[in-house]
Amino acid sequence: MSRRATEPAASGDGRYHRLMALFIVGFLAFLALMAWAERKGLSRDWIGPIFLFLSVMSYAGVGIYARTTDPQEFYVAGRRIPAMYNGMATAADWMSAASFISLSGAIYLQGVSGTAAQPGGLAYVLGWTGGFCLVGLLIAPRLRAMELYTVPDYFAARFGAGPRWVAALGAVACSFMYVVAQIYGIGLIASRLTGVQFEIGILLGLGGVLLCSFLGGMRAITWTQTVQYVVLLLAFLIPVSWLAYKQLGTPLAPVVYGEQLPKIAQLEDELIASPAEHEVREVFAARAQEYAQRLQDPATALMRERARLDARLRQLKAQGADLSQLMQVRREQAALPQGAEQARETWTRAMQEAQERAKPLGGLPRQGQAFVGNPDGTPAERAEFNASRLNFLALMFCLMVGTASLPHLLTRFYTTRSVADTRRSVAWSLVFIALLYLSTPALAVLVKYEVMQHLVGSQFGELPNWIAQWARVDPALISVQDVNGDGLLQFGEIRLGADMIMLATPELGGLPYVVSGLVAAGGLAAALSTADGLLLTISNALVHDTSPIRDKVVVVSENRVILSKFALLAAAMVATFVAVLKPAEILSLVTVSFSLAAATFFPGLVTGLFWRRASARAATFGMLAGAGVTVGYMLWAHPGLRAWWGLAPGGLWWGIHPISAGVFGVPVGFAVIVALSLWQRRADESGSEAPAHVA
Repeated sequence: MSRRATEPAASGDGRYHRLMALFIVGFLAFLALMAWAERKGLSRDWIGPIFLFLSVMSYAGVGIYARTTDPQEFYVAGRRIPAMYNGMATAADWMSAASFISLSGAIYLQGVSGTAAQPGGLAYVLGWTGGFCLVGLLIAPRLRAMELYTVPDYFAARFGAGPRWVAALGAVACSFMYVVAQIYGIGLIASRLTGVQFEIGILLGLGGVLLCSFLGGMRAITWTQTVQYVVLLLAFLIPVSWLAYKQLGTPLAPVVYGEQLPKIAQLEDELIASPAEHEVREVFAARAQEYAQRLQDPATALMRERARLDARLRQLKAQGADLSQLMQVRREQAALPQGAEQARETWTRAMQEAQERAKPLGGLPRQGQAFVGNPDGTPAERAEFNASRLNFLALMFCLMVGTASLPHLLTRFYTTRSVADTRRSVAWSLVFIALLYLSTPALAVLVKYEVMQHLVGSQFGELPNWIAQWARVDPALISVQDVNGDGLLQFGEIRLGADMIMLATPELGGLPYVVSGLVAAGGLAAALSTADGLLLTISNALVHDTSPIRDKVVVVSENRVILSKFALLAAAMVATFVAVLKPAEILSLVTVSFSLAAATFFPGLVTGLFWRRASARAATFGMLAGAGVTVGYMLWAHPGLRAWWGLAPGGLWWGIHPISAGVFGVPVGFAVIVALSLWQRRADESGSEAPAHVA
């Protein structure tokens, strides 16, 4: 590019730098002001709502300022976003609620590599980071050179209308699951900040999403995401740096957290040998046996439980018991399953959870253990080791190719000024993501040490208030009960959800409540930034990606932009309804969307970009076959669905868990595309040779 062409861009970049510096200074001043106000007596009941209100309003202000109906601005931000800021926006888009809220929790619960029953751990960090290398080397520069708007546009330009429709449906499916997870995270954080119900919290946070993406499309989303990245970066680094300083005397958590691993290993040995922990495990083993007996005849067991609770209620009334005891029995009655089938499903889950918690460390693997099991042990230990290792690799593969296939992520690289800027943007994205991902395992290790060293052994009457406060938000986030009745908290008696670890870190480390508000605002920024991009992708797929094609160029108009805005609003409402049902943990929903995106898009993207013989028919059937195998395996192997269908537990292929179903769908997609393309080429050659032979 000539100097003359770069001069306006350089001048614009200077303006962007000044605005970003102004925002950072203003945000730090706001934090200092809130810290001062808390010291002067500002109530926590005010700090949370202030963080929520100002966060949402600042993002909405950017969205209103950047509003547009111009198609080029709405879909690709005018293709004039500087590489560094596009990298920052991509990092914010990428650091979703799963990365910010759940990833440290997954490493806390699953250790380095996960377990045979629940793969994870560092597979998320390695898979997602490796996926960006694929994006930078294989996909993003070539897509940017095609001057398109969306990923289905690529399938239209390369293959035609048929594959484009399939790609649009795939974009809706994988983006919808992803956005449900983000909206769930929004409700979780907003309800914690304000104290309102979870459902109302979702609506409060969703207003910011709609004001950004509805009014300005990609233009507004990009600049909102840049400021959101600053918020979530500070929100993540401040508490983890404080924990590192508190425990090790330095804030450089990624550098020093390894010193805590030997200490955690020693604490794990002590907990495994502790008589009190043995008592807790025996109680859970007895509960598992009780559920197993109930499952032999669920209908009869359900009748016995109802009769037992009725008798207990009559006895308490006769004794003149207080209202709290009566309400406890009534809650137990309300929690009973409604029928035999529901009882079977509920008690099966309860039995499996009790069996897990009857194991040492409450069923959690050792933090520093590479893979569970033993490659040189008994046949059962070898099988567990192989299953753990295989699932780790399968999950990492799905996350890597899913990263290189997600429509909302690839669309970000359409917004840069040139192909060279796209490459630089990917490099900046890796830098900004690394700032957080290097600290993620550090946070998990530091929190586990804090829990084992300082929380375990506390009197139940002296537990910190944040435990009860988070339990009121969602009982699935944290469970604490005196199982063995000794009045002391044992490690096996506390159950933390993956979505809990990051959000509770400031209170666990004894930081001021302002930092808790900052962390919640960071989680909100992570969820909002990703939700913006996902909703835009869904609306584009429903409206823009189903528009007529003329000479392989998509017809775009302001009317179509308006339709995209209303489709975005409808998608947000439907996703909100599903999120209210709390279908699964954030990380599980996100992982499923990666497997689906990998199987649907990756074979078609790679063969279309690098193999000229790939045909339109082959691409269509390849996407359908890959997605079909992936979804089919998820349904077939899902434990809850198998129980609902009356099938025996299991159904796994080579021990691979359903969240990694893309490991089957991706090769099937490649095989179908290659086989059909070669077959079609041979059929065309045979057809062209026949007339010559006859003549």
